[in-house]
Amino acid sequence: MPTGEKLTVPTGEKLTVPTPDKLTVPTSDRTASWRLAKIITDVLSPAVLVAGLLLAVAWHAARTPSQAIVMGSLAASAASIIPISYIVRGVRQGRWTNHHVTVREQRRLPLLVCLVSTLVGTLLLYAVHAPRELVALIASMVASLAVAWPITMLLRWKVSVHALVAAGAAGALAVVFTPVVLIAMVPIAAAVCWSRVRLNDHSTGQVAVGAVIGLAATVGLFPALLG
Repeated sequence: MPTGEKLTVPTGEKLTVPTPDKLTVPTSDRTASWRLAKIITDVLSPAVLVAGLLLAVAWHAARTPSQAIVMGSLAASAASIIPISYIVRGVRQGRWTNHHVTVREQRRLPLLVCLVSTLVGTLLLYAVHAPRELVALIASMVASLAVAWPITMLLRWKVSVHALVAAGAAGALAVVFTPVVLIAMVPIAAAVCWSRVRLNDHSTGQVAVGAVIGLAATVGLFPALLG
């Protein structure tokens, strides 16, 4: 719109201004850094990191390869595959904007489904005497979601689940294996956090709070549950 030109709205009609959650980036503004951020966000999405983390811990903690496959698959299904399948189906039905559910108001059911599915998976793993490390890890994931959901939906402040999972995965791997893995995982988690801000999907504060919740769950609660 030219400078100085007035915007007129027909009588009786409302002027709708998109919220930051609903803004889209024009094609002309999609620079190399934006495209890189999009790749990082997609490749290192919560569903991918959660499934990979649970399978890795299951393999490390299980007594036999077959137990690792069965228990790891159960955990990954509950905390990753079922929730992302529900989200993708919702996207196809037009219920959410995309599989990252970038609009805060649309996150109520996806986050709740993820929380409930992960909780059920935790109880099942405990019931079938899955390796203690695996049960403790997925239980800590439930706790992090139980914190993120009310902040996002009740306080209306969109916590970054990408940051929560990326930072949490780094902490969990350090606890299970060795702190040396942080040399590789910290840059990865930082890249994920940067990508969410670069894509305008989250503020720096929302990313920082997500990372803190994830670390508190896997560096604080996870070892405590292990005893």
